[in-house]
Amino acid sequence: MSTPPLAASGMAPGPFSGPQAQQAAREVNTASLCRIGQETVQDIVYRTMEIFQLLRNMQLPNGVTYHTGTYQDRLTKLQDHLRQLSILFRKLRLVYDKCNENCGGMDPIPVEQLIPYVEEDGSKNDDRAGPPRFASDERREVAEVNKKLKQKNQQLKQIMDQLRNLIWDVNAMLAMRN
Repeated sequence: MSTPPLAASGMAPGPFSGPQAQQAAREVNTASLCRIGQETVQDIVYRTMEIFQLLRNMQLPNGVTYHTGTYQDRLTKLQDHLRQLSILFRKLRLVYDKCNENCGGMDPIPVEQLIPYVEEDGSKNDDRAGPPRFASDERREVAEVNKKLKQKNQQLKQIMDQLRNLIWDVNAMLAMRN
């Protein structure tokens, strides 16, 4: 099943045109680069585990010629894994640089603003009830309440100390009177 070319019919290619198409292609490209980067990291971890497995099973060359063939085979595998690992790290660096280049113009959004606030009754704030409250706003409110609570606790402590001193003085006067 083939589709006729859209450029010949005079229609715009795809649902987006102009800068929107470039933006959508850039987002897809960055997302696919991130997926490639994730797969590369998984390959790096897998290769590193294989390297440690080879090193654990490898016997050190101490002059004994008993396992020279296996030692050489494992040494060759180890060198191959190390070479592939360096290639994977170079690939990861390229993907990282390209992603940073694609996302260079974007403003970073703090993670706290991406987490919506959930009310105590378990229902999320929705747009109908007003603007959503974010975790950063909630954290700021909690800090203010904690500050006020500490001030009140200090006042209560001072009042308790004053009452304790007053009771002490009254008891001392009663003891002197008797």
